[in-house]
Amino acid sequence: MNYKSAEKYLLQKPESRKDFPFGPAAAVFKVKSKMFAILINKDDMVYLNLKCDPYRAAALRDVYEAVIPGYHMNKLHWNSVILDGSVPLNEMKKMIDHSYALVVKGLKKVEKNAILLAYSEEEIFKEL
Repeated sequence: MNYKSAEKYLLQKPESRKDFPFGPAAAVFKVKSKMFAILINKDDMVYLNLKCDPYRAAALRDVYEAVIPGYHMNKLHWNSVILDGSVPLNEMKKMIDHSYALVVKGLKKVEKNAILLAYSEEEIFKEL
C-alpha cells in the first residue's frame, strides 16, 4: 500500500472525510468528528497512524517490522505503519477497518445510529 492507495481506501469508509489541521504533511481522516487515521508524508517516508486495540497493537508490532508505536500518538492505542510495502495489502486493509470500527463504536449513540442506519453493521464492525 502506498500513499495514494491508502488515501483512496480511507476515503471509501462510510462518512469518512479528510482534513489538514496539522499542516499539509499530515492528512487526518475522520468519521463524524473523530479521527481514525493520519496519513503522514515526512522525510521521504509515508506513515499511516491507526487506532488499535492495545493487545492487537502489540501483536502487530511483534509480527511486522514496519508497525511501530504511534508517531506523536498515545502509544498504547495507536500504531504507525511505515508504508514501505512490507505489510501485505490484506493486512493493511484489516488494520484500517479495525481503526475505523473502534472509532465508530466510540461515537455518541445518535452519531453511531445515523451511520448504522445508512450502512450495514457488518460493513462497519467486521474487524472488531
